[in-house]
Amino acid sequence: MRIATWNVNSVRQRLGHLLAYLKEASPDALCLQELKCQDDAFPRAEIEELGYNVATHGQKAFNGVAILAKRPFEATRGLPGDSADEQARYIEAVLPTDKGVVRLASIYLPNGNPAPGDKYSYKLAFMNRLIAHSRHLLAFEEPLILAGDFNVIPEPRDAADPAQWTSDALFLPQTRAKFREQLALGFTDALRATTDAGGLYTFWDYQAGSWQRDNGIRIDHLLLSPQAADLLSGAGVDKQLRALEKPSDHTPAWVELRID
Repeated sequence: MRIATWNVNSVRQRLGHLLAYLKEASPDALCLQELKCQDDAFPRAEIEELGYNVATHGQKAFNGVAILAKRPFEATRGLPGDSADEQARYIEAVLPTDKGVVRLASIYLPNGNPAPGDKYSYKLAFMNRLIAHSRHLLAFEEPLILAGDFNVIPEPRDAADPAQWTSDALFLPQTRAKFREQLALGFTDALRATTDAGGLYTFWDYQAGSWQRDNGIRIDHLLLSPQAADLLSGAGVDKQLRALEKPSDHTPAWVELRID
C-alpha cells in the first residue's frame, strides 16, 4: 500500500501535474495540502474519473487539506482542541484494507513566521493540539500515518544550508523540540527509518535559484505509529516533480506498507 503526501500549492493551478501524478505513481492514497480553494471549487470530478474517492477540508484562497484514496472511506475534518480555530489544516480518514483499517491524517501545520509573534504562538499551540490528539489516536492501536507539510526542519542534515534557517520558525529549537515530542509518543519518521542520507529535500523556494542550486529543505513528513512502522517496506521523495513547468515548490513524499 503506497501512501503519499504533497503540498500542491494551489490544486487548481497544479491540476495537470496532480492528475499526471495520480496516473503515473498511482498511490493508494494521497494527502494534499495548501489547496487554496473552498470545497465546492475542488476539482473533484477530474480526480474521481481516475478512480479516487475524495474528501476535502477547504478554505477560500488559503490553507486547505484533502485525502484521495482508491477505496471508499470515512473522513472527519478539523483538529480537536480549539473550537475557535477556523483554519483548514487537518483532515483524518479511516481507510479500509483487506487486513483491517489504516488511519490517515493530512496535515498542513502552520508556518509560524515571523517568530516570535502571534503566528509562532499559533504554530506551537497547533503542535500541542496535534500531540494531544495523537495520544488519543494511538490508543486505538491501529496503523496510523500522520502525513503532510509539517513546516519543521527536524535536523541540520534536512537543510542544504542550515545556517540560513537558524532564526526561522521552521528550525527554531522550540519547533524542533515539539517535533521530537511528537516522535517520542512512539512515531517513526518513515524516511529516516529507511535512510540516514543527507540531501533529501521536499521543498525548494521559488526565489534565489533554490531549485537550480539544490538549496532545499525537508519539511514534508510521514510519521508512522508502531503498528504502521511494523509494516514499513519503503519510503522516498518524488523529487522530479519540482522540475516541471510551473511546479509546486514542494514535491511528494511517500511510504509503502506491506498490507495489500
